[in-house]
Amino acid sequence: MGEMSSRLLSDTAVPVVLSLAQLSHAGGRQVNQDSWGSAQQDDLTCIIVSDGVGGEYGGEIASNVVVHSIMEVFVEEASFGPRALQSYVDHAVAQLYRRQAQIPRLKDMSATVATLLIDQKNRCALWAHMGDTRIYQFRRGQLLNYTKDHSLIQQFVDAGHCSPDQLRRHPRRSILCAAAGVEGSGPAEVMQNAIQIQDGDAFLICTDGFWEWISEAEMVRAATQAGSAQDWLTIMHTVVEQNGRASSVPLDNCTAFTIYVGNP
Repeated sequence: MGEMSSRLLSDTAVPVVLSLAQLSHAGGRQVNQDSWGSAQQDDLTCIIVSDGVGGEYGGEIASNVVVHSIMEVFVEEASFGPRALQSYVDHAVAQLYRRQAQIPRLKDMSATVATLLIDQKNRCALWAHMGDTRIYQFRRGQLLNYTKDHSLIQQFVDAGHCSPDQLRRHPRRSILCAAAGVEGSGPAEVMQNAIQIQDGDAFLICTDGFWEWISEAEMVRAATQAGSAQDWLTIMHTVVEQNGRASSVPLDNCTAFTIYVGNP
């Protein structure tokens, strides 16, 4: 009887609740070329952040195409798994190539992408990314996982030619090895095994205009002070602005999403 009741309980598990907060602004630039979006179907949630590259609104269009293409196909075919996630990103890349072919002046536009897929009923998550838009996962005040940039400087760090702090400071830190819309780009990196999530887990998805100005230690410190996804984002953004103002470097577009899982 004990086995049957535990099985029934798991089969009718209450989906975990998510709370989200988001911000996006142009920073010191004329135009904000970042885009973001989230969609929910049944007990699945998909959250996307994209950082556009390309002059005269090209980057803005590229990031918009990426985000809306992923949301569109997710809403139509909502499914959880690495193959589904790969298909969402592949669809976005194909749509971007199509738009480049239709409008010759946009042929050089491209965009990063970071997509987080959460199965709320089964309490698990997957993510995919291209470029240097990052996904972080925190648990109990500790950094648990984060994506590794597809960038020239990350390759230098991996090869031992640069120290990790150069990811935030090197003059060539924005040169990417993978991005949607770049011919010959490396492929999207898609997590192949879902990770279990717990109440109290927290995710941050952000463009380089955000993470460049806040260290992982500062992210953790902000998480321990915050009582909600919005609190956490607000505290981190204050740090980003303070660190950015203290620098002589012009600030980039800045976009971030925070997600709290269940009851913190």
